[in-house]
Amino acid sequence: MESMEKEEQTPQKQRHRPVRAPIPGLGLRSIKTALAAALAALIYIFIPDHNPTFACIGAIVGMGTDMETSRKSAGNRFFGTIIGGMIGIGLYWIEFLIFPEGNDWIRLPLVFIGIIVLVAVSVLCHWPGGVQAGGVVLCVILFDTPARHLDYAVWRAVDTGVGVFLALVINSLLSRERLDKWFSRRDVM
Repeated sequence: MESMEKEEQTPQKQRHRPVRAPIPGLGLRSIKTALAAALAALIYIFIPDHNPTFACIGAIVGMGTDMETSRKSAGNRFFGTIIGGMIGIGLYWIEFLIFPEGNDWIRLPLVFIGIIVLVAVSVLCHWPGGVQAGGVVLCVILFDTPARHLDYAVWRAVDTGVGVFLALVINSLLSRERLDKWFSRRDVM
């Protein structure tokens, strides 16, 4: 009896509504995600010696079904990238002070401590969803060490910012409500 009451109280999941596409499952979010990633790649054509990978990832991860979910996804990605980068740089600096040539064994406790600090900071700042993105950046800095750590962390934050910004702009300009109105006007004509 209780389970039936709970089922009645929970709102029904929003059904996927594809946008008149001949490809099964292709909906508005798919189109907006592809557009945001393509725009991110286009921007990076004009930035010499920079790769659009993380901007495209930011655009893809930052795209939500609506503006609310986009803000949350984009915020998680951006916040996590910045915090993970700062923690990763700090931990790399500690490793460098102890072992200037690097040491795989010191990285084990450092990654453990770094993830704990990342989780704590994310929870304290009310961005627990940033842990995944932050953990990726932290691990890349510790284990796949680029030659210039500070530059790497700063550019990952910039790249992610470009991608999530594009996701938010595209989702705002091409909102479901706006496109539904546009399609309904076209159908009337």
